[in-house]
Amino acid sequence: MASPIPVKEKKLMEVKLGELPGWILMRDFTPKGIAGAFQRGYCRYYNKYINVKKGGVAGISMVLAAYVLFNYCRSYKELKHERLRKYH
Repeated sequence: MASPIPVKEKKLMEVKLGELPGWILMRDFTPKGIAGAFQRGYCRYYNKYINVKKGGVAGISMVLAAYVLFNYCRSYKELKHERLRKYH
């Protein structure tokens, strides 16, 4: 039974496993489409965690955690080299 909503208009969580390859191929992978996806993600994050009446530390702590994780991944090669060095 075909769904009444076209696959292109479905959200990722609404797509069935068999429809997933077709859904991915219908996405916009141009630079403008990717920039639009990042902009939508930023707006959702901002409105959910930052632009609220009674805000907490959740929004800022997620940005800080992402920053720490990014810097750790970036410098992992040097950290691994330091870990394997013997001191005597």
